[in-house]
Amino acid sequence: MISFRNFALRRGERLLLSEVDLALHAGWRVGVVGRNGTGKSSLFAVLMGDLEPDKGDLDLPGKARIASVAQETPSLPDPALDFVLSGDAAVHAAVQAEANAFAAEDWEAVAEAHQRLEELNGYDASARAGRLLHGLGFPADTHPRPVSDFSGGWRVRLNVGRALMTPSDLLLLDEPTNHLDLDAVVWLEEWLRRYPGTLLVISHDREFLDNVTTHTLHLHDGKAKLYAGNYTQFERQRAEHLRQQQIAFEKEQAERAHLQKFIDRFKAKASKAKQAQSRMKRLEKLAGTEAVRAEREFRIEFPAPAKMPFALMRLNDADCGYGANAVILHDVGFGLEAGDRIGLLGPNGAGKSTLVKSLVGELPLLAGERYAHPDLRIGYFAQHTVESLVAGASPIDHLRELSPDLPTQAFRDFLGKWYFPGDRAFESIDGFSGGEKARLALALIAWRQPNVLLLDEPTNHLDLDMREALAEALSDFDGAIVMVSHDRHLIGLVCDKFVRVADGVVEPFDGDLDEYAAWLRSRAGADPKKGEAKLSRDKQAEAKPVAPAPAPAPAAPAKKINPHKLAKLESRVAELEARLAAIEVALGEPEAYADGGKRAADLGREQQALRGELDAAESELLALYG
Repeated sequence: MISFRNFALRRGERLLLSEVDLALHAGWRVGVVGRNGTGKSSLFAVLMGDLEPDKGDLDLPGKARIASVAQETPSLPDPALDFVLSGDAAVHAAVQAEANAFAAEDWEAVAEAHQRLEELNGYDASARAGRLLHGLGFPADTHPRPVSDFSGGWRVRLNVGRALMTPSDLLLLDEPTNHLDLDAVVWLEEWLRRYPGTLLVISHDREFLDNVTTHTLHLHDGKAKLYAGNYTQFERQRAEHLRQQQIAFEKEQAERAHLQKFIDRFKAKASKAKQAQSRMKRLEKLAGTEAVRAEREFRIEFPAPAKMPFALMRLNDADCGYGANAVILHDVGFGLEAGDRIGLLGPNGAGKSTLVKSLVGELPLLAGERYAHPDLRIGYFAQHTVESLVAGASPIDHLRELSPDLPTQAFRDFLGKWYFPGDRAFESIDGFSGGEKARLALALIAWRQPNVLLLDEPTNHLDLDMREALAEALSDFDGAIVMVSHDRHLIGLVCDKFVRVADGVVEPFDGDLDEYAAWLRSRAGADPKKGEAKLSRDKQAEAKPVAPAPAPAPAAPAKKINPHKLAKLESRVAELEARLAAIEVALGEPEAYADGGKRAADLGREQQALRGELDAAESELLALYG
C-alpha cells in the first residue's frame, strides 16, 4: 500500500499539492489526471525518490520494486532486444555471463550461468523481450538493430519496453501512449490489464484510461482526490459531487442570510438578546462550504471555408514512397469529397504519414496521378509541425508572416480566441509549453480557412481539456478531414469512415474502432506467442550441445472446432461482458457512493474478478480457433 499523510509538495515557490491524505492499495491501476501544471509528473518524481515532499509523509512498502520509463535514451550500440532485456538486470547479467563463458569456452562458467538462469526463470527472458518489442510495433528484423539506429519516437518505445521488462511491484508510466500508434496502444492496454502489481499512469487519452484503470486520482487546485472507477466513471462522480457541493453551498448561504437577519434585527433588544447570541454561535459553527468554482472551459473553432467544392482531391493508381527503392504504398486509389471524415488506421511505419504527405503534395507520387480542385485549400498538421515553429518568434510574428498587410489588432482578436490573450500574443514561444505550441500550430492552420484538414497525430502535446475542445471544433468543421491519431476518443467522435494502411495497401475498414480493436486483439492472440515460443526454443538451443536434426514431422491436420464448445465459450464471453457493462453503469451512479464507498468498493472487486474471468474465457476462445 502507498500512503500519503498530510502530504504537501512544492516546485520552487509554487505550492502544487497540500493536505493530501489517501492510500493506494496493491494491485490498483490508478489514472493520475488533472490539467497541465497541477503536479502529476512531480508526484511521480517523489515516488521515484527524485524529489522530497515539502511536508508530511509518503510511505512505500520497504522492498517495493519501482519501474518507470526513462525520459532520455542515449545513442547506444546495443541491439534493441538486448536493451529491452537489460530492464531485468539480474537476468541480463546472467545472459551476458553465459555469452562470455561460451566465447571463452569456459564450460564450468557456462554451467553456472545456466544454473543462475534457471533460478531466475530466465530462459524465456529473450522471448519475453521479443514479445514486448513485437507488441510495441518493432518488426522481428529490427530486434538486432542498434538503439542508435532508431529515431526519437522509436527510442521512447524502447524505453517503454525496457520499463515493462523490469520486474516491479509499482509501475509508473508518464504519457506512455504519446509515441505509439493505435495498434500498439491496444496491445499495451491488454498488457497493463494483466500486470499484477500497482500501476500509476499519467495519460491524456481517455479511452486508454477507461480501458486500463480501476481508480482515478484527480489533481486540482492544490488537492488530490481519489475516485473508484475509470475516467468516465470519475467524470460522472465528480459532476455529482460538484452538484451536491453547490446545493450545500446555496443552502448554507440561505441559512447564513436568515441567521444574520435575525441577529441584526434583535441583537440590541434585551428580550431577544439571548436568542441573538444563540444564533451568532450557530452562525460561527456553519461548515463554510465553498461555492463550486468552474474550471475555464476551452472552446476553439475552425472558421468556415471560403469555398467548398464537392470533389476536393484524389489519388489514382498511385505508388507512394521515397524513391524507386523505397515504395511504401502501391496502386492507391483514394478520393476525398466535401463532408468526408476519414480516420487512417494501421501500425506505425506502414505508410499512414506517407499517404498524408502524398495527399498534401509534399511527397511527389512515384506513379499514378494526383488530382486537386483549383479551390482546394489544405490545413496540414504534421508530426513535426510543433518543432517547425520559429524559435524566438511570438504568436503575432507567426501570423504576420502569413498575412503581412493586416493590422496587429486583427491578429490579437484572433489569438484571443485561441487562448493567447493580451501580452501572451507578443511573448516568445521559447517559454511556451508543448501544449501551447501545439495550440498555436492549430491556430495558424485555422487562420488560413482551409476546406480540407489533414491531421497527423495532432494531440500528442494536448491535455484532456484541449483534446475535448479540438474534438468539438473538428465536429463542427464544415470541410473534409483526414486524420491519423492514436486517441480513439478523438478519432471516434470526428471520423465516420476508416481506412486501413498496412502491408503496402490502402483499403477501407468495414467497422468501427471497437471492432478494429477486437480484430487487433484476435491477431495478437496468435502471432506474438508463436514468436515467443520460437525465441525461447532458440535460446535453450544455444545452451545445449547441437544434436542431429530429427526428421520433419508430418503436417498436422487442420484443427476441427467443436461447435458445442465454441457456442458455450461465446455465450460465456457475452455473459461476462454484459455483467461488466452492468457494473460499470452501477459504478457511475451516485448511489454507489452513498454509504461511504462500501458498495463501490464491492463493485470494484467484483469488476476485477470478472475481468480476470473474461480474459481467461477470451484466451480459451482464441485457443479454440488456434
